Amino acid sequence: MDESLADKVLRGEGINRSTGLFKSKTANEWIEEAEKQPIPNMLYGQLWHEGELCFLFADTNVGKSILAVQIANAISKGESHFVFKMEAAKQKVLYLDFELSAKQFQNRYSKDYQNSYHFDENFIRLEIDTDCTDIMDFESNLSQSIERAIIEQDAKVIIIDNITYLKTQSTDTAKEALPLLKMLIDLKKRFHVSILALAHTPKRDQSKPITVNDLAGSKHFSNFADSIFSIGQSSKETRLRYIKQIKTRATEKIYDSDNVIACEIDKPYNFLGFNFIGFDSERTHLKELSDKEKGELDSLIIQTYTDNPNLSYNEIGDMCGTYGKKVNRVIAKYKSKS
Repeated sequence: MDESLADKVLRGEGINRSTGLFKSKTANEWIEEAEKQPIPNMLYGQLWHEGELCFLFADTNVGKSILAVQIANAISKGESHFVFKMEAAKQKVLYLDFELSAKQFQNRYSKDYQNSYHFDENFIRLEIDTDCTDIMDFESNLSQSIERAIIEQDAKVIIIDNITYLKTQSTDTAKEALPLLKMLIDLKKRFHVSILALAHTPKRDQSKPITVNDLAGSKHFSNFADSIFSIGQSSKETRLRYIKQIKTRATEKIYDSDNVIACEIDKPYNFLGFNFIGFDSERTHLKELSDKEKGELDSLIIQTYTDNPNLSYNEIGDMCGTYGKKVNRVIAKYKSKS
């Protein structure tokens, strides 16, 4: 009778520590191995580092693609982009553009289709070859095509605009989101690439602060992402936007609700982009609530606090779509009357 794997394990014989799905090392051995690897550099300040799977999400027409092109442009030239430091060396960027046609792209980066902006040769833009869209297994072929582009271009930075194109169905459920995430994580690990994936958010209430819950398929994406940031539409002026950090593993979160980055979309000549204005509180960019809506929010906060007394004010704020400081004020007032 063949000897079982369990018997061999018990005797400590014939077992490779890489058997099966897992690699087994002591915690100290893992640290020793990690010490030989370079420290990840910033690609876009504290928002995105080398080797990370990062998600940038926002509502439609808020400017995801505009900002993503600026990020690709900065990395391809080895330049920082206003407050966002670029520590990595100048390098190739693969920009998978599933949104714009070549003519639409030209329009954004030219003056009336003339005097076009000159990108660095490291900026490699890819779009779907329409002659190949009749392939039966489109998603599988798309994955293989991305791998081939990475290898042929020897690129380490990938920007996907946007991930909804990578799946023929919605990514709102685990059944649809997890295969996509697995594919992105597999690309990241096998080719040691940094991935920035753009994602839509369903139409959101602009009176509430942005949270990870605004990202479609949020639970699945937030669990597997290394970093996440978002663009918000300001209620103060049409061209105003703000950038908010949602998740980070590499650094402290510094661009939170109390310190968002205020920007203006502008095209002074031949480059449509975000211009830095300053730092601000997110609440100054949110739509004002009516007295009725304020009363309803206060009631929701009190009810949530009563049902979940062990939650922090920030956690209650996330559940109610507001801030921890707002929760603190409402509950303090509620307690004083009790």
